[in-house]
Amino acid sequence: MVSVDEVLKKLRAKAKSTRIEGMTQYGMVAERRLGVSVPEMRRIAKDQGKNHKLALELWKTGIPEAQIVAAMIDEPEKLTEEQMEDWVKDINSWDICDQVCMNLFERTPLAWKKIIDWSEREEEFVKRAAFALLACLAWHKKDEEDQRFITYLPVIKRESTDERNMVKKAVNWALRNIGKRNPNLNKTAIQTAKEIREIDSKAARWIASNAITELESEAVQRRIRK
Repeated sequence: MVSVDEVLKKLRAKAKSTRIEGMTQYGMVAERRLGVSVPEMRRIAKDQGKNHKLALELWKTGIPEAQIVAAMIDEPEKLTEEQMEDWVKDINSWDICDQVCMNLFERTPLAWKKIIDWSEREEEFVKRAAFALLACLAWHKKDEEDQRFITYLPVIKRESTDERNMVKKAVNWALRNIGKRNPNLNKTAIQTAKEIREIDSKAARWIASNAITELESEAVQRRIRK
């Protein structure tokens, strides 16, 4: 089996420390970061192939790029609720959060349950994970019925008052992605956004206004009519 050290060696070979400053300007945590781009991480992950045991070991390193690669190579069918909980509490940067949700967490049936569980938690990146996961599912699960997503709109509304930047952006992302699935969900998401806009909260007003602007735009309306 390929060792953790071999993967880290490949990551360090692609690392550019000059990238880190730019990453921090976008809110990514610099601690232990190597400076490897996502396309390069994808190539390394593709070379390794799926490997659950290696993924677990890479995650333990605490190196952001290694953790993202871990999510890319893990085997969704071996993912347990315990592992999801262990990983989500370690997340300390929005890019790790989103990449883990996109590359691994959304690929397990447990995802729907964890959206509810994590949306009720107070840790910033645990709560972000709930809505990043919902956004990813709305984006990728093309065959899911509308009602599946309608069920989560009250959760979006409930958490729209969270002023933390990393949370409110994920709440907004989830609402927008649901509203871009089809005409029915577009109307329902816009109505939810209008209700959110009436809440006495700066975060809620931003989430709602941003979502309405995009969901009512000609570009989105034209795409969902096709």
